[in-house]
Amino acid sequence: MRKFNIRKVLDGLTAGSSSASQQQQPQQHPPGNREPEIQETLQSEHFQLCKTVRHGFPYQPSALAFDPVQKILAVGTQTGALRLFGRPGVECYCQHDSGAAVIQLQFLINEGALVSALADDTLHLWNLRQKRPAILHSLKFCRERVTFCHLPFQSKWLYVGTERGNIHIVNVESFTLSGYVIMWNKAIELSSKSHPGPVVHISDNPMDEGKLLIGFESGTVVLWDLKSKKADYRYTYDEAIHSVAWHHEGKQFICSHSDGTLTIWNVRSPAKPVQTITPHGKQLKDGKKPEPCKPILKVEFKTTRSGEPFIILSGGLSYDTVGRRPCLTVMHGKSTAVLEMDYSIVDFLTLCETPYPNDFQEPYAVVVLLEKDLVLIDLAQNGYPIFENPYPLSIHESPVTCCEYFADCPVDLIPALYSVGARQKRQGYSKKEWPINGGNWGLGSQSYPEIIITGHADGSIKFWDASAITLQVLYKLKTSKVFEKSRNKDEKPNTDIVDEDPYAIQIISWCPESRMLCIAGVSAHVIIYRFSKQEVITEVIPMLEVRLLYEISDVETPEGEQAPPLPTPVGSANPQPTPPQSHPSTSSSSSDGLRDNVPCLKVKSSPLKQSPGYQTELVIQLVWVGGEPPQQITSLAVNSSYGLVVFGNCNGIAMVDYLQKAVLLNLGTIELYGSNDPYRREPRSPRKSRQPSGAGLCDISEGAVVPEDRCKSPTSGSSSPHNSDDEQKMNNFIEKVKIKSRKFSKMVASDIAKMSRKLSLPTDLKPDLDIKDNSFSRSRSSSVTSIDKESREAISALHFCETFTRKTDSAPSPCLWVGTTLGTVLVIALNLPPGGEQRLLQPVIVSPSGTILRLKGAILRMAFLDSTGCLVPPAHEPWKEHNVPEEKDEKEKVKKRRPVSVSPSSSQEISENQYAVICSEKQAKVISLPTQNCAYKQNITETSFVLRGDIVSLSSSICLACFCANGHIMTFSLPSLRPLLDVYYLPLTNMRIARTFCFTNNGQALYLVSPTEVQRLTYSQETCENLQEMLGELFTPVETPEAPNRGFFKGLFGGGAQSLDREELFGESSSGKASRSLAQHIPGPGGIEGVKGAASGVVGELARARLALDERGQKLSDLEERTAAMLSSADSFSKHAHEMMLKYKDKKWYQF
Repeated sequence: MRKFNIRKVLDGLTAGSSSASQQQQPQQHPPGNREPEIQETLQSEHFQLCKTVRHGFPYQPSALAFDPVQKILAVGTQTGALRLFGRPGVECYCQHDSGAAVIQLQFLINEGALVSALADDTLHLWNLRQKRPAILHSLKFCRERVTFCHLPFQSKWLYVGTERGNIHIVNVESFTLSGYVIMWNKAIELSSKSHPGPVVHISDNPMDEGKLLIGFESGTVVLWDLKSKKADYRYTYDEAIHSVAWHHEGKQFICSHSDGTLTIWNVRSPAKPVQTITPHGKQLKDGKKPEPCKPILKVEFKTTRSGEPFIILSGGLSYDTVGRRPCLTVMHGKSTAVLEMDYSIVDFLTLCETPYPNDFQEPYAVVVLLEKDLVLIDLAQNGYPIFENPYPLSIHESPVTCCEYFADCPVDLIPALYSVGARQKRQGYSKKEWPINGGNWGLGSQSYPEIIITGHADGSIKFWDASAITLQVLYKLKTSKVFEKSRNKDEKPNTDIVDEDPYAIQIISWCPESRMLCIAGVSAHVIIYRFSKQEVITEVIPMLEVRLLYEISDVETPEGEQAPPLPTPVGSANPQPTPPQSHPSTSSSSSDGLRDNVPCLKVKSSPLKQSPGYQTELVIQLVWVGGEPPQQITSLAVNSSYGLVVFGNCNGIAMVDYLQKAVLLNLGTIELYGSNDPYRREPRSPRKSRQPSGAGLCDISEGAVVPEDRCKSPTSGSSSPHNSDDEQKMNNFIEKVKIKSRKFSKMVASDIAKMSRKLSLPTDLKPDLDIKDNSFSRSRSSSVTSIDKESREAISALHFCETFTRKTDSAPSPCLWVGTTLGTVLVIALNLPPGGEQRLLQPVIVSPSGTILRLKGAILRMAFLDSTGCLVPPAHEPWKEHNVPEEKDEKEKVKKRRPVSVSPSSSQEISENQYAVICSEKQAKVISLPTQNCAYKQNITETSFVLRGDIVSLSSSICLACFCANGHIMTFSLPSLRPLLDVYYLPLTNMRIARTFCFTNNGQALYLVSPTEVQRLTYSQETCENLQEMLGELFTPVETPEAPNRGFFKGLFGGGAQSLDREELFGESSSGKASRSLAQHIPGPGGIEGVKGAASGVVGELARARLALDERGQKLSDLEERTAAMLSSADSFSKHAHEMMLKYKDKKWYQF
């Protein structure tokens, strides 16, 4: 496998940007500090980047093929990708370098090879006998467009039809053209004046390989005699042909046409079809032709020994079935079954018991490739049920809006999620096993559990088991269940932030140890979930509403806009879970007609049945303020040990105690600074017309037209003497403009609406994205001069931990670290009551500590190391079933409630320090605590910015992994921030990559490579080396089934299949050489010469040894034959010599 161009950095050296700080900073520390003693074990040779596997449904599929002996399925796509599927867990992804669409795939049945035909008129031969398939040969047609290919079973000659109507023949062993060509003008009747159109079908007669059936698009079908090089019969129909299929006896064939008809022809009766069927046409009286229908795109004709044949077709529905879903029609005898599909049909194949076309086919299943799904229908069971699909092809069931990746999870998590997910499975599947079961699993050496969580546009969350490079869905959670849905289309809910997908997931915060889950949605809602194995019925869904506003207005402002950091909940939020009816939000508009105190979504008021799995603990919603919708949430964190959840947006930050169901903190971002605001911003914003936006969704054109008093409180607005009719008209006009601008912004920024966090791209990336979107054009910078930028300071990172909050602290204590988009880190101290009953009765005291740290660029990630350089995980509570009544004594309860001592730091000596690792969009810093000195600093990028940064463990050590918008993946050692890896991997071409890229432990990473597929990669050298063993084998040695028996009478009277010596016909000796200008042969990297390079590791060595042995064996056998020939020659010479000696033994010389 070719390695990426990796810049490995010598261990003794560091980049210039970090060396100065590393040399100077240690001198600032007190003499008792031991930080230089930390031994860093990670070196640059521990890192290597390579793709591992791709999961999900092939994006934009275009072609389908099946090997009936190897039981392998192949799918080609419009982007030149090739996906191969064997038994569940055996999958493979390959890519054609050109990126041209795959138009057809043909297996060399049971040979471990595949031919792909591409839209750029190239044919490629893939070798599937290696774990990573490679191209052996390519053939590029220069003068003709390829339209159809056919490779007969057990033949090495591939028929290639073209747009001009000609047929060329390719030798698949050497991938060269034969001189034998079937020209279109020879195939059709000489009297025909028009061109027959492109070749749409080629197949040989199942009973006579010497007869080739050629279908032209115009409606002409020709039976061509390969030996005599002339047409035996010509069949004409006045409708265009889409596909042709043989009956296995070779006496009849069926055509599908563009008017929705099927025509069945006898081979020897070319005058007219034996039968014309319109499967979906209305039969009119008076014997008139049925009404035309939509084209039948494909038909298959399959026979059974015991009953009627199957005719299976796609398309052909009547034109009056408006809005009807695409259908597959199965005609069997007199019964016709119409099977509706969820998406349009790309292709289908009937799976049969035999690979031989001249035997009874015995179909048992139909595999249907849809635009966004793969369906397998059981033909042997009544009602044609579908098989349960074991492949992870449902990632895109609803578009993925965010994802998180967790490697090395607690071992009991996957079984727990599987057990609750098993109850969600649908019923009514076929009872048979999945029939595509070729290949063998790899020998996975990775044994640690891995979980991927995907958040979706419909509000659902899926948990996936991703252990050992496989993927399997475990459990699905629907977060929208807690909200009321509008009954009819006219009744629109208050989903004003986004018109579509109001429940879309933006951020996922999950604690694997305690199994607490918290999500933030696009409608400014946060839901906290607990995991339970018991079913419960929640009578009243606990809920809170939070009024989070940027400005601090006059005294008349309703309480709650500026909430002091007090333990008691502020007036804007309802501390007790009450039914929505009695909630303050019923005052949906203020006295001046602006919507106020209303959440975007309405929580259900009826009892909610919650199945085992994740169950709603609390729903928190941000509310409208003075006619302004709440801004989208940009960061989120949950801590099970403290019982707290915190979230922030561009207005400020809110903290909620989910055990007491109370709001603890509700502050504007500026208020977090107190008197330490570096930007000297006034308490009241001078530009009230500007309402900052959460994710660039509603800020495109609103700012310019909104009047100055728009964001004032309703009370101050209504009491103003200037509230005239003109102003009222102006307000109405503004409302209309707002609605229109919101619709416009929805179109422009629909992708951004579902972002997992707010992103800003530098101007050099703007052409790749939508230029109209303002939120991307504002590049983030540490130098802030404009009020606009100041007003948009959003909360971008949150981290609960137990560390030193102030310089004077002698011991670590619980706190929250807050990072903003302006590169500021603020620390909030948490004073938690004792565990047990006291935790539920006494308030949590929350207060800003005054500690402020600064970096360049928005803060992305924070983590903490102890004095030995080990990661300090956030405190967490071990999971326990909370729906079971506790009958144990209080002491047990207290013990279980808050095991904060999970943090290693709290058990260490007081004098020992910690390190805070902070990663921003531009740089990373390691700060020594409690002194708050910068120990190490690394400028990650100057010209671009970091999209994702994660502090991860690898090889029993810790490193910082970053993905930049310029496509670079980088890793840095900790705590010294020494560069270890810098690889140019993938430039940011769309928001999907930015939204879904994530690193996790043990050198694993992933992102959504297309709307339907997840690409996994590794940056660990060890995993790269073991990858070859972990991958599955596609090809397994299987004996080809025996050919059908011809029978006594058929053998006697000359019936049965007629074979053809194709070598004699198409070989160079009889047909000559093809024109060199017609096609160009390109040797592939996977040829016999290139196998040495294509395979790596032990398998590669074995392959090389096997190749060498084969070559040696071939040479030895040649030598053996030559030796045998020489021996027999010597033998005959000695015999002749002996006979001559006897003849002339007694003769004298004169008798000769």
